[in-house]
Amino acid sequence: MKLLLILSPGVVTTISKLTKMCVLRLTPDNLFFVLSGKVANGGVSMWCELSQANFFDEYQMEGVSSEDNEICLEVTPENLSRALKTVQNAKTVKVKLTKKHCPCLTIAAELPTMSSINRVVTHDVPVDVIPRRLWHEFKEPNMPDFDVSIYLPPLKTIKNVVDRMKNLSNFLVMEANLNGEMNLKIETDLVSVTTHFKDLGNPPWGDDASQDGGPSQSRDPEAMAQARVDIRKLQQFLVGQQVNPSKAMCNIVHERVVHLILLHEDVSLQYFIPAVA
Repeated sequence: MKLLLILSPGVVTTISKLTKMCVLRLTPDNLFFVLSGKVANGGVSMWCELSQANFFDEYQMEGVSSEDNEICLEVTPENLSRALKTVQNAKTVKVKLTKKHCPCLTIAAELPTMSSINRVVTHDVPVDVIPRRLWHEFKEPNMPDFDVSIYLPPLKTIKNVVDRMKNLSNFLVMEANLNGEMNLKIETDLVSVTTHFKDLGNPPWGDDASQDGGPSQSRDPEAMAQARVDIRKLQQFLVGQQVNPSKAMCNIVHERVVHLILLHEDVSLQYFIPAVA
């Protein structure tokens, strides 16, 4: 695989802020970063999809077989991000799966030089190859049968609000309706604070496009769907965000899960935060 440096470390850095370990799934057409936490058990999960054609000028991969033509690797995103940051100014970068003292993603970068002598820097990022019997755990998550879908205000604005609220409570309620209104609020024995957003707009699927018989088809536009979440998990998502999305959306399954979606050109990132009682 020959890497174009359009593959900004920003994507990998964002993922490194969300999780210490994740799965890198390689297919002939796409790359996926996957965190398959069990939302039902209180864990977060993540699905980030990149089209290889937009990041590589050469891309060659052979999976286990022609029927199972993919590779699944467990990686430490921080190590990968650190390696990519050091080669941002390189003329060319090649990424290969190699076998050294352990399986590695070997990143070889040809750096610019004033002389005719080539300077090549190599990083070996250790990985674990995931056996095929476990691949079913790393498939794309189903779109939750949400009650409300809404466009998010600027993520920096949300981050500023959440940063202040985390000093007052460990939990935050996110609520939204089909009139483009969203509230972020905390309630404790001592204080109650709410930040209101309006005129955010609702994605088309929130009306009736994607859910046959779903609750939003007949839902009162003024009715709020809400989920109470661990404020640290939401803050972790906001702190690490370096994708600079062209669209940011939030789906809420009432009192069950918050599903955040970031879209930017050839990158999509989904993040699931479970509700707490």
